Amino acid sequence: MLRKIRIILAAVFFIGLTLLFLDFTGTLHAWLGWMAKVQALEAVLALNAIVIVALVVLTLIFGRIYCSVICPLGVMQDLFGWMGKKAKKNRYTYSKAKNVLWGIFFVLTVISLLIGFGNLAQLLAPYSAFGRIIVNLLQPIYIAGNNVLATIAERYDSYAFYHTDVLLRTLPRLGIAAVTLVVLAVLAWRNGRTYCNTICPVGYLLSFFARFSWMRIRFDADKCKNCSLCTKNCKASCIDFKNHKVDYTRCVVCGDCIESCKFGALRYDNQRLHNKANGVSENSGTSEDQPLDTTKRSFLLATALATTAALAQEKKKVDGGLAELVDKKAPERQTPVVPPGAQSLKNLQTRCTGCQLCMSVCPNHVLRPSTDLLHLMQPVMEFDYGYCRPECTRCSDVCPSGAIQPLDEVEKSSIQTGHAVVSPDHCISALGESECGNCARHCPAQAIEMVPTDPDDDLSPSVPAVNEEACIGCGACEYLCPVRPISAIHVEGHEVHRSI
Repeated sequence: MLRKIRIILAAVFFIGLTLLFLDFTGTLHAWLGWMAKVQALEAVLALNAIVIVALVVLTLIFGRIYCSVICPLGVMQDLFGWMGKKAKKNRYTYSKAKNVLWGIFFVLTVISLLIGFGNLAQLLAPYSAFGRIIVNLLQPIYIAGNNVLATIAERYDSYAFYHTDVLLRTLPRLGIAAVTLVVLAVLAWRNGRTYCNTICPVGYLLSFFARFSWMRIRFDADKCKNCSLCTKNCKASCIDFKNHKVDYTRCVVCGDCIESCKFGALRYDNQRLHNKANGVSENSGTSEDQPLDTTKRSFLLATALATTAALAQEKKKVDGGLAELVDKKAPERQTPVVPPGAQSLKNLQTRCTGCQLCMSVCPNHVLRPSTDLLHLMQPVMEFDYGYCRPECTRCSDVCPSGAIQPLDEVEKSSIQTGHAVVSPDHCISALGESECGNCARHCPAQAIEMVPTDPDDDLSPSVPAVNEEACIGCGACEYLCPVRPISAIHVEGHEVHRSI
């Protein structure tokens, strides 16, 4: 029964989160957005105290069920592990916990967040890794299928589906997503939960609380026949059948061991109450492979929570992502433009885990992953496919980590993420080649005005003049500028956003 309940709940979370990343309309967020906000690292970075406390209490009561039910990357590994078991049954063995290596990954993750070098944290964070896999490898296929359905529906005068652009991913994005998927698949196929119990920083943090869990997998030594089936089916490699011990720091409460035991020697219940009723010491059945160092673990826990106060110290430049696909190149900005709601470059760089959920729902494909090595995969704004519409708040609606704060339409339209900069040497109006004025006509903030290059001659060629106090940095001018390959007007970001 435990295994069946776990599978049902895990399927709900896995399917829900997958659809959340695939949905380019943003409509599913109203129903499924809470699934993203209950992810552990994102809740910590967002200072979501309710979720943090709930996850700690959940782990203290039931053990690490977060890893086998709520975490989508954990469920994905279970799927690969299940396929591996189909190829070869009873493939797992017991192994001692590699706490030193696990702890090193955790400490490096914390340090990378503290110093603003979030690349390592983004690569190791389970929810972020899952998001990159879905957005980069699966979403293009999903959108292509949607477009096929839209074409068919149009033939029957139905508009239940609508066409949207399928953006080809850049090699760095595809490479990181593909390598992540392959590594996880191989590890899970061969050894089950190797990633969760050797690399994952979230798993390491939860393992501290799981040690004291109220409900546990326990042995009934009188019924055990030492057949080793429990150990051979334990994806976490945490069951020592010879000594009738379970390492609760690594156990993800999947229920496979109970299902495989033919003698009813394993049960999931309250360890202390059972020991008290049977006169057994409370330490019976616990793992003694590693000594308990509560001082060190407590320090690491406090350090992890302190990452929310870290400040990034490096600026970044963006090369424009996919601009060459439309024969228009993005300028090399001195300061990147980040989404409204990010508040500042430092806030985004400190809290963003690079899950790319905001990019998956951006209707105009304005948000792209940064190509800067210091802040790889975090969202920046590029305007080769569209501009940031003042009324759109999708990215702030879906962000689970607090990197992009929630905004309403009025707040969004009054935030200055940057300001437009004109290059007169490239502007066809300023050069007298043609009367253009595209940027002035289409500026939603009316921050651009065409003025004569010679103030004393009204017939002289006109050049765009930007009112920086009114410009919100939406990028409409840059997107609509006909000059190629570099627009004659581009947006420079603000390190700290302003309000009009």
